[in-house]
Amino acid sequence: MTEPTSGAATGPAAGAVTDPAADPAAGSATEPAASLATGLAADSTASPTTAPSAGPATAPTASPTTSPATAPSAGPSPLIRFGELRGYLGALEALGDLRRVTRPVSADLEAAAISRLSCERQAPAPLFENVEGVAPGFRLLGAPAALSSAPGKPLARVALSVGLPAGTTAAELVDHLARTRDAKPVPPRPVAREDAPCKQNVLLGDDATLDRFPVPRVHEFDGGPYANTWGIIVARTPDGRWTNWSIARIMLIDGKHMTGLVIPAQHIGMIWSEWVKIGEPMPYALVQGGDPAVPFVGGVPLPPGVDEAGYIGALHGEPVDVVRCETVDLEAPAGAEIVIEGHLSVGRDAREGPFGEFAGYGSTETSMQPVYTVEAITHRDDPIWPLVAEGRPVDEFHTVTGVGQAAEVLAELRAAGLPVTTAWSPLRAASHWMVVTVPRDWRERLPGVDSAELTHRIGKVLSESHSGRATAATFVLDDDVDPADDTDLLWALATRVHPLDRAEAWYGFVHPLLNCYTHEERAAQSGPIVFHDGLLPAPGEGRLPHSSFAQAYPERIRRRVLEHWHD
Repeated sequence: MTEPTSGAATGPAAGAVTDPAADPAAGSATEPAASLATGLAADSTASPTTAPSAGPATAPTASPTTSPATAPSAGPSPLIRFGELRGYLGALEALGDLRRVTRPVSADLEAAAISRLSCERQAPAPLFENVEGVAPGFRLLGAPAALSSAPGKPLARVALSVGLPAGTTAAELVDHLARTRDAKPVPPRPVAREDAPCKQNVLLGDDATLDRFPVPRVHEFDGGPYANTWGIIVARTPDGRWTNWSIARIMLIDGKHMTGLVIPAQHIGMIWSEWVKIGEPMPYALVQGGDPAVPFVGGVPLPPGVDEAGYIGALHGEPVDVVRCETVDLEAPAGAEIVIEGHLSVGRDAREGPFGEFAGYGSTETSMQPVYTVEAITHRDDPIWPLVAEGRPVDEFHTVTGVGQAAEVLAELRAAGLPVTTAWSPLRAASHWMVVTVPRDWRERLPGVDSAELTHRIGKVLSESHSGRATAATFVLDDDVDPADDTDLLWALATRVHPLDRAEAWYGFVHPLLNCYTHEERAAQSGPIVFHDGLLPAPGEGRLPHSSFAQAYPERIRRRVLEHWHD
């Protein structure tokens, strides 16, 4: 997995909510149209529930004309805090969203194949407890943040990862992350080695070899096993001003060496280039497992210079626990399952790839990349190595990086003073599309501005941001549709976006892994991003009602139909 720009963080060990399945959120990313369709409250029968260990939360409801997914309030209060992966897995198990696989499974393709199928079938996350060829107790976890199998809660794994209820809607999730971006960072808290679970086993010298771990081979056409598909790389600038926690794919060469993508435009590439300038290898720590917020924020494209540990601290309202590494001057999340330490070479000394990336195609391309030398490994007893079988949507790249990109887009547009309801990266568009919705009264907020000018202003802001340029096409729509509901979205795109006109292209940087561009554009990392004006006329000036249950019938008829639906 490769993140568009930036990093991640973790938190101290903490108890999970007593009953993670007791979820106050009414609705889901695929349900909000139900409230739109009925024109009544989102859930007239559900009452708010209380999480005993974290305090109460109020279930959001919808007005007759508003879907909770398109018009978030202040958002649900965080209820759950995980300092480690194991508490999170307990929460998934309580939801019926974890499958323990006890039969022998090979890390060579088989575990990844099961994980990939679980994504495609939206099945529970597989936890492989009997991995062939490694010591008993060494485990693999597949699909750690893919779509959930919990009924009505497709974003449960993503929401739980950031401490929100399992039924949190897409718009609430994006709004929460956007608000956290503007919160004051909470610096990490160093803890002693004896208080860090990741120090239960310390391997140095010849003992520090990846041969003892179940490093998975993900796709048959990959260049080798991949040691990193869902872990973060801890790196710091030589002057110590910026510590970045990010996700980038890393391929195993042998037990003591790895290589992976170091793209100049990504944060890992920015920091590595500073070490190259002074001619010294870059210290790194590769972290597997731990607080589920670690890889989640690893996929959020925070601005350059922002420390992800401080963001996670703000997200949870308390510091992240970190512990000093054994052989490099870095701190790693104390609750991690596995921490690999060493240095990244100054030169691009090894051939990396190919690898099946987030666009959903098996690549044939390789490139020369720096080499990670393994100098120390620390790990918990019976460690769990997370695995993402990346490919066609929907998997972790689309759920996590897509949500993170949408949160950044929302924050940037709000900071520019533009009236925006929400932003969403449609999961099945493989991070190639972004949708921005605006409220019904946007014309009153921007007197004299028409839809073409509003779309232009949105394009200007996003064409100058890395998050905006990491998506090929952005669609600007009214918020009478829920962009996280594929049925709503497909109808809106087909009926509101002109096949040729009402679009503006902005030329510049484009993400080299977006498959819609030509080979030449990807190689040059330069091309167009396009903004489509799909806005309807103003109410009363030609806007048509929906021919739907919600808008084609009076409330008294809808209520009667619903009251007698099962008669």
